[in-house]
Amino acid sequence: MPALIEAKNVTKIFGGGLLDKSRTVALKDFSFQIDSDNPSVTSIVGESGSGKTTLARMLLGLAAPTEGEVLYNGKNLEKLGGSDRRQFLRDVQVIFQDPFEVYNPFYRIDHVLETPIKNFKLADTEKGRRDLMIESLEAVGIRPEEILGRFPHELSGGQRQRIMVARALLLRPKLIIADEPVSMVDASLRATILGSLLRLNREFGISLIYITHDLTTAFQVSEDIMVLYRGSLAEAGDVDQVVRHPEHPYTRLLVGSIPLPDPDLPWEGERAIGRPAGELGVQGDEYCQFHDRCPYAMPMCVQTHPPLFHTHPNRVTSCYLYRESPELPMPQMTSIFKSSNREGPPEETEQLDALDAELEVSQENSSTPTSADD
Repeated sequence: MPALIEAKNVTKIFGGGLLDKSRTVALKDFSFQIDSDNPSVTSIVGESGSGKTTLARMLLGLAAPTEGEVLYNGKNLEKLGGSDRRQFLRDVQVIFQDPFEVYNPFYRIDHVLETPIKNFKLADTEKGRRDLMIESLEAVGIRPEEILGRFPHELSGGQRQRIMVARALLLRPKLIIADEPVSMVDASLRATILGSLLRLNREFGISLIYITHDLTTAFQVSEDIMVLYRGSLAEAGDVDQVVRHPEHPYTRLLVGSIPLPDPDLPWEGERAIGRPAGELGVQGDEYCQFHDRCPYAMPMCVQTHPPLFHTHPNRVTSCYLYRESPELPMPQMTSIFKSSNREGPPEETEQLDALDAELEVSQENSSTPTSADD
């Protein structure tokens, strides 16, 4: 059975036109897939410019790859038409970063929920449409009587973002791509929104691709993680292994840059991995993108881009420090994911239970329209 969505050796290059000859490789030779019958939660992390959002846009069909192809149920996404295109729009939903710009300020909240119901003919009557909206809002911890009939400016950012989660749930998709869904809301609300997303995975069997620069929340919500740097995969695998015991120097830098809850311990930043090894002359276009910041850089790092080394049954690392390990071709990368090697729903973890507990507390304490999010 073909994967629900699959990126096959995709590369995305910006620039290189008649007026501007410069080229920016946003994503290079990347492969990834999500199975339709095995719901999973996968995080994609990396700093700004790493290629996270470019990958998301290609998976959504909003940007075409320069090389390679994106497949939906085995069919090229760019060539979908008619019923196949319509089914794709229902199966794959997105939650964008900004909870403010996705609303038309002239319409009440009801409009953003009614539109997909009407477009996909989910209900024929006014009562049927309202029942669907109420069911979806309650599933993400929102009281419909406090939301419906109001305008976007009357709600907080956290409420608006959770309504976007409810809107995605209306269509019962198979995959939700959440692009930085909590980066623009207050820190105290992040667990509430992430808890809502995790309920969709556990209770409705919806796969999630969680895109973020926040390694902490990625660790809390996902089973598997992919670390991107300047368009290349640095490390991927079981989130517990990658975050607790990072191998790639860039992953170590990300983990070491997380401030510790101790005022006596200074924030290390780049010092977390040590000084760069020094200037190495790049030879050609194939080289490790992290070599100029890496304290372990060797001549081979600037001569050939490191392949994926299979350092553990559930982990791969693109770094010559692990060249004694067997190589794994990029198209087989997701085969080592924890979610690809289990049957049934994901295990209940302490992190997920903690997020659910936070969501329940928020619901119990919301006595006014904005109290849950203010």
